[in-house]
Amino acid sequence: MATYVMSDIHGEYEKFMEVLEKINLSDSDTLYVLGDILDRGPHPIQVMQKLISMENAVCLVGNHELMALDCLEFLQKEITNFSIEKLDKDMLEKLVSWLHNGAKTTIDGFRKLDKHKRRDITESIKEFSVYEEVNVNGSEYLLVHGGMGDFYPGKTIEDCTLHDVVWSRVDYFIKYFDDKYLVTGHTPTQYIEDNPDPGFIYRANNHIAIDCGAHLRGGRLAALCLDTGEEFYSAANKK
Repeated sequence: MATYVMSDIHGEYEKFMEVLEKINLSDSDTLYVLGDILDRGPHPIQVMQKLISMENAVCLVGNHELMALDCLEFLQKEITNFSIEKLDKDMLEKLVSWLHNGAKTTIDGFRKLDKHKRRDITESIKEFSVYEEVNVNGSEYLLVHGGMGDFYPGKTIEDCTLHDVVWSRVDYFIKYFDDKYLVTGHTPTQYIEDNPDPGFIYRANNHIAIDCGAHLRGGRLAALCLDTGEEFYSAANKK
């Protein structure tokens, strides 16, 4: 019964399957996926469908899932004068922002599904967790996609807004907690200042950053076993 964490798959289905094979995930294990399953990579819908089929996978919402939810239900509507009239400035801005952030592969895959499978995708995203707290071998872990907003000593996860947890980024130079580890995705470890090992899991000040830039050139998809501390990686992205 092992516990694994992974984040920011971004449609890299082959890398996802490669890492699943490496960790040899059993039915009694649990895999937490810390958001950003969708967009950018070539097969985000395949990744979503695989995760939906896995009873031992627990998915957290990332900013890309929030952007998708804002738009997918609108895009499912028949294009009529009514729905066109509903494309107000706010909806248009959401669509443009999502497209700018790599939505094309998600939209292309979504369009190929029948209406029932489309509903499965959107309803599943609505059920994603915002955060998870887990205890493994006596150690406490707080799992979120992004961060905890403008963190201050004593701030708890209950004090955070959805934007804090999903969109904000961690200050890895500040130790947020003495008694638990904050595990995050969202910020590729290639972008952490003074990181001596970019593209691999980063640990400092009770932070564990597991987004290793699977969609970036030279990046990898990573998984971490919380029971043993062992790290698993896909092959580097050559695109």
